[in-house]
Amino acid sequence: MVGSEGRGEQPASVWSLLRGDVVHLDPQEAMWTAMQRGWRMQQGARMLSQTTISTRVRAVERFFEFTGEYPWAWQAADIEAWTVELRSRQRAYSTIRSYQMSVAMFCDYLVDARYGWGEACFERFGTHPVQVCHEWNVARHVSEFESNPRVRPFTTAEVQALFDFADEQVVRAAASGRKGALAAFRDATLLKTTYAFGLRRGEVTKLAVTDFHRNSAAPGLGSLGSCLVRYGKASKGSPPRRRTVLTVFPWIVGVMEEYLEDVRPMYGVGQRTMMWPTERGGRVSASYLEGRFRQYIDGAGLPGELRLHSLRHSYVTHLVEAGWDPYFIQQQVGHAWASTTSIYAGVSSDYMNTMLRQALGNAVADGVLESRGVAARPPSIGEEGAGR
Repeated sequence: MVGSEGRGEQPASVWSLLRGDVVHLDPQEAMWTAMQRGWRMQQGARMLSQTTISTRVRAVERFFEFTGEYPWAWQAADIEAWTVELRSRQRAYSTIRSYQMSVAMFCDYLVDARYGWGEACFERFGTHPVQVCHEWNVARHVSEFESNPRVRPFTTAEVQALFDFADEQVVRAAASGRKGALAAFRDATLLKTTYAFGLRRGEVTKLAVTDFHRNSAAPGLGSLGSCLVRYGKASKGSPPRRRTVLTVFPWIVGVMEEYLEDVRPMYGVGQRTMMWPTERGGRVSASYLEGRFRQYIDGAGLPGELRLHSLRHSYVTHLVEAGWDPYFIQQQVGHAWASTTSIYAGVSSDYMNTMLRQALGNAVADGVLESRGVAARPPSIGEEGAGR
């Protein structure tokens, strides 16, 4: 069994991770530990990020803690009971589905004969792992949008209110003579850049000054005509996806120029190129940005359902409302599929009504409505026949 000739070449297999000539004081715990280690190695070989791997392993550990049983004793009913427990704690749909998929992938790994876990468990414990997840006891990915439906884009007025509040913090800090004026100016510029280029938090916090370049089609924007995003969202073990985002809001140029010329040098960055330095010589983290954003949302009295990622949603929505080409918007935000971009486009009722009036106006001009027996303009309240 374990240690059989020719089988040790598979690094993530039981034959490589558990030697047959070693007697363990707790063979079940040793098997469980080896399984987790092997699954980490198998996922690492697929070039998945350590964050992804750790998140999946932690989900499996949660399931293990819930059942109190080792994987070779897991049953389909355990997944169902765990799901009920998660729902009772009001976990998000996407979170529960993610947990279920992690357990399913772990079981797929264990039942794969190439890794030998089933054979080893049967020899040692008289039973073996099975796939406990199937189409009848796990959530299906039937919708591309699984996040909290309360989360929405900012309106243009809300974006302005957020930026106004951020600017007020700069003025207050400067008036009081506190050192926080630099950080306040940096953070205000950081939030504006997030919105103005439709960036994710990891993309914007990892920007460097060398990521901004001229755009020959818009020479008036100077060296800030485009932004090279080097740390775009990776997919299925691929490296971060790069894209170039063209500057579409000219007002951001003046904001960034003032920051780059007057504020950033005061951090003593020297030859370092990070866009958002801190007082301690590092760079602003994504968690810091989240905290600052929440502080400003609360301070500005804006609705609590707004999230930092809502600024990216707002970027798409506002470009759609302004009439920008959908394919251009898709390229700007780095989506592989137009359907993904459409999820972000929470256009306002004012925009929809404008489009409706335009469409009806065109139909009237073409004689389409009259030809179908529909009045060109319904009577308003108070006109004759309106209440009939």
